[in-house]
Amino acid sequence: MPGLTGDPTSQKLAGYDLYHKVLGSPKYVVAPMVDQSELAWRILARRYGAQLVYTPMINAKMFYVNQGKKGYRDKFFDIPHGEEGGASDRPLIVQFCANDHEQLLVSAKAVEEHCDAVDLNLGCPQEIARSGHYGAFLMDDWDLVYKLINTLHQNLKVPVTAKFRVFQTVEKTVEYARMLERAGAQILTCHGRLREQRGQNTGLADWDKIRAVKAAVTVPVFANGNILYHSDIERCLAATGADAVMSAEGQLYNPTLFAPAVPGAVAFDSGLHLPHADLAIEYLKIVQGLKTKTSLSAVKGHLFKLMRPALSKETDLRDQLSRIRGPQTVERYIEVAEEMKRRMDRDAKDAEGRSVEELVIVEATTGLKILPHWLAQPYFPPQSAPKRAHAEHVVEGGEEPEDAKRPKLMEVTATPLLS
Repeated sequence: MPGLTGDPTSQKLAGYDLYHKVLGSPKYVVAPMVDQSELAWRILARRYGAQLVYTPMINAKMFYVNQGKKGYRDKFFDIPHGEEGGASDRPLIVQFCANDHEQLLVSAKAVEEHCDAVDLNLGCPQEIARSGHYGAFLMDDWDLVYKLINTLHQNLKVPVTAKFRVFQTVEKTVEYARMLERAGAQILTCHGRLREQRGQNTGLADWDKIRAVKAAVTVPVFANGNILYHSDIERCLAATGADAVMSAEGQLYNPTLFAPAVPGAVAFDSGLHLPHADLAIEYLKIVQGLKTKTSLSAVKGHLFKLMRPALSKETDLRDQLSRIRGPQTVERYIEVAEEMKRRMDRDAKDAEGRSVEELVIVEATTGLKILPHWLAQPYFPPQSAPKRAHAEHVVEGGEEPEDAKRPKLMEVTATPLLS
């Protein structure tokens, strides 16, 4: 892909050729997540079954306007250090939001040699996207959306893909998807929630609309929404016919979401649930080992999500995480995570001999399983969760917002920050 010359549209792979020959036929995809799908997290995700990962959303306007400002772009995609988009960071799709085709093209050209495709964000439902006129707030301007995608399709060396939300009706959703395909999108990720479904109104994603999109287009389709447990993956694929599932918030709380349970081991689901403190330490060691700088707000956000099941009990460690700043921040995070590990190992040992049924609680509001507090597991805030309408439909809480505010000190809140 990198290094192609001549007419880009005549040489780059498209549709299922892209999906199979470049991306490796992925079934397990990690979503673009602002301040959360950074390089260190992508590395961790791939260790536990993720087969394709997206970068955090990049604002094309800011990337374009600040292109002459030294070091600005490196904060969002660090090319000089050679790790982002390098051999160990593939396959990789870089996501942009935009409302100007020229700004988008210039920004995308800057990264095309370092990724396998460029994705257009058409799904962010946050107020900042409304005021900035991008994301899901382009759903009413089909001509602009077509222009954005087609400009990349005609001029990039790598393919363009798109991630979008559904409309109220199946018919309009399908026509929108067909328009995206006509514009040149080579993979479509369909998030089965409406633009209005965000925050406390997140609710269930509509797998039926995703299935309708899949039946209506000829390019690969990724299904996004309602993936909390490993067992949800096959149900989603069967219900939608999609080529892959994409997870955001489910994978943030449990980065082993895509990994199967270890044969013979005590299993709470068909998937792997490791001690969250161990995963936190592993992630922090990755951060330490990179030349590429990891945003400390991203690191803190991950730690609060990973260790959320125990932070309400271990309030002193929660408070320590909140207060850590300044020099040696990552090293001090490791100290907290190691103390958490000691306490969780203690609790797990105390529970030896108890059955799975004794250890698992079914949350009354959501009907979701709550696993032992020392394990990484999904989370959905009970105060905003609808009852599970169908056994095969599980809520993926707050999963979409690509552009929400950076994590607060208390990451056990319901504030969504995903794409």
